[in-house]
Amino acid sequence: MADNLAGTVPAETWTPPSWDEIVRTHSSRVYRLAYRLTGNRHDAEDLTQEVFVRVFRSLSTYTPGTFQGWLHRITTNLFLDLARRRQRIRFDALPDDAPERLPGSEPSPAQAYDDRHLDADIQAALEALPPEFRAAVVLCDIEGLSYEEIAATLGVKLGTVRSRIHRGRSQLREALAHRMPPRRPEPGTPAAAAAVYDVTDVAPTAGSAGAADTAERTVTAERTSW
Repeated sequence: MADNLAGTVPAETWTPPSWDEIVRTHSSRVYRLAYRLTGNRHDAEDLTQEVFVRVFRSLSTYTPGTFQGWLHRITTNLFLDLARRRQRIRFDALPDDAPERLPGSEPSPAQAYDDRHLDADIQAALEALPPEFRAAVVLCDIEGLSYEEIAATLGVKLGTVRSRIHRGRSQLREALAHRMPPRRPEPGTPAAAAAVYDVTDVAPTAGSAGAADTAERTVTAERTSW
């Protein structure tokens, strides 16, 4: 049954999994994506719950293929639908004594995310992006989907995906410019000699070439760490 949930399975050999099997296999991944899209725990929990409700209701019409890709599509499109209606997802916060709504084996989705949480600066920069840009960047640079897979997930043209990722990355570079280390002076110059004894970090200006490179490396490093 695990094979049915993990990848591409021929239609003639695919059997519908149970609710428990779906949640146990995919809850951590769906929660992590929901958190990256919404930017906070309460909204991520509500979005995750809604995703699995949608999955269970649609399971009878699911065409066997890449199950994870199907979950990506449902999660991302549900987030975008909500974001378009409200500009920002605003769900009621769960009470502190609320029971766990998505059963599963340890670790829980929240705990699994906490083990590999996104850097606070990067998460804040992602939250500042328009929802369409955020979804494209998260799917590409964090989830590792190809442009073609993102186009299929979002239901848009390949050129639209490229444009959203390019513009989203540009905004991320500007937002993360302060993360760039100071540029090294040319060898043999007085500045180079002074730098040997000067350990003070000077943040570059936003939009500089070095800042752009560092910001992109930061996002890529976060993606590959998962």
